[in-house]
Parts: sequence; structure tokens; C-alpha cells
Amino acid sequence: MSNKEIFDINNGNRNNNSGNNIRSLVFAAVCLALCMILPFITGQVQWIAQRISPMHIPVFLAGFLCGPWWAMAVGFVAPILRSLIFGMPPMIPTGVAMAFELAAYGFFTGILSKLLPKTTSSIYISLVGAMLLGRIVWGLATWCILGLTGGEFTFSAFMAGAFVNAIPAIVVHIVLIPLIVMALKKARLLHYQ
Repeated sequence: MSNKEIFDINNGNRNNNSGNNIRSLVFAAVCLALCMILPFITGQVQWIAQRISPMHIPVFLAGFLCGPWWAMAVGFVAPILRSLIFGMPPMIPTGVAMAFELAAYGFFTGILSKLLPKTTSSIYISLVGAMLLGRIVWGLATWCILGLTGGEFTFSAFMAGAFVNAIPAIVVHIVLIPLIVMALKKARLLHYQ
């Protein structure tokens, strides 16, 4: 390997897939750790924890930082791992339905941010699109789980859980996450840069 090739690798002028994979793995691990920790910070006041959905924030960020596949893995593993370790959220139906919801959030945030132009408005489009699609996935997962366990999940229960009761979280996420993503973009830490 010549000195020029070493210089090009060190300056990012050469596609280094193993470096990108390691970087994505590290960011995914950090986001997963945040999924474990953030609910403790807000958990002291249960109403706040339920209203701002703290585990969702690192999953959305993982979509922007790591891309769709790592973010989907973080989203799926986080609520199940948290349920197994800390007993919250309860595994059935909340933890399992939340695993599918957060996996969808991570995947759709990652794929939309990758496909859309790299503008500030695209950050919002990626986030809101992922929020809508993830809530649909949550509704379908909850409907299936409750159907299998003999429960009932009506359309009004879906609307209340996905939108009406989630308004504070939606507002917090739409305000907070783009600000963090713009800071990460400025620091050149996003997966598509």
C-alpha cells in the first residue's frame, strides 16, 4: 500500500465499509444504552415518562446515525431487553408491540433519511413519516397480540394510544430530535455523510 493510499484512507476518500460498520455498531450500542437509561431519568414522574416516550428518542436517532438495519435492531431489542432486565414495560402486550413499533421507527427513519435529499426539511419528513408508519405497525402488532390473548383492540383504542395520548411525545420528538440531528449533521456524524 502506497503512502497516497494510506493518506486517502485516513482522510475518508476511500470507501471503508468495515470502518462504517464498526462506527454504526458503536452508535447502535450507544443508542441501545440510552434506551435503557432514559426511562430511569423520566421514570421518577410516571406521567412524564408515559407522555414523552423516552425510549423512542434514541431509536429515532439511531435511524439517522446508523441507517435502517442497525436502527431496526436497536428498536426491536430495546423494549424486550428492558422488559427482561427491569420488568418494564410488561412483556405482553406492551413490550412485544413496542418492539415492533420501535423497530419500524428505526427502520423507516433510517431508510427515509437515506433516500430523501439531505435538507433540514427532509429531517422532519423522515421523522414524521417514521412516526406515522411506526404507529400503524404498533396498532397492527397490538391488535394481533390482543387477538391471540383473547383481548380486544378497537379503532378508538388505536387512535387514543397512537395519537391522542401521544400528543406530548409527538411534540417533544418533533422539536427535540431534529435539533439533535442538525447538531450531529454539523459534526458530520450521520450515516449518509
